[in-house]
Amino acid sequence: MENSNSVFWTRYKKAPIVGIIRGQSLDSILRIAQAYEEAGLTTLEITMNTEAAASIISTVKKEFPSLNVGAGTVCNLEDLREALDAGAEFIVTPIIDELVIEHAVDENIPIFPGAYSPTEIYKAWSLGASAVKVFPATQLGVEFIKDILGPLDQIKLLPTGGVSKFNIRSFFEAGAFGVGMGSSLIDKKMVGEGDFIGLKKHFVTIRAEIAGFLNP
Repeated sequence: MENSNSVFWTRYKKAPIVGIIRGQSLDSILRIAQAYEEAGLTTLEITMNTEAAASIISTVKKEFPSLNVGAGTVCNLEDLREALDAGAEFIVTPIIDELVIEHAVDENIPIFPGAYSPTEIYKAWSLGASAVKVFPATQLGVEFIKDILGPLDQIKLLPTGGVSKFNIRSFFEAGAFGVGMGSSLIDKKMVGEGDFIGLKKHFVTIRAEIAGFLNP
């Protein structure tokens, strides 16, 4: 369920895509964040298994105060505390850890726990998830999102894994609350070649695919 973190949600709904950055250097991440912001995207996740993740979160948040900057791959309370101490504004997990979810909810931090089956999805939501990260969506597809939202239409779903510019619209048409995107959004070839102008255009193209689902 959404908590009262209104600034986060206002930004998020302008472009409900969580961009996932894993294993990039700080210099690259700062340039990615600039292109991200300029393209009208708003919510950026730094995974905790990125080297110096906590320091990166702090720096990106300071340099780009208009972005939602959060932590991903949070698997336990130690990860959670490190992320929150770094200033993470939201939390994403690949799994259900009840203590992590409960602590985030208690601290009024939006949290997107990872779940796969209907039972896991319902459990994550019942524990207070802001939305449930359906992971890996590659294996499940758009029809799974539709099927889950038949009986569980109160749950906000964030499919992650396998979402691309070619299918992102179909996930929103199926009722997704947002999507998580890693390599299909943060194009490693463009980053590696330093083509951040091209990366910005890529971001703009993806955002345009869901223009009808955005809150201005």
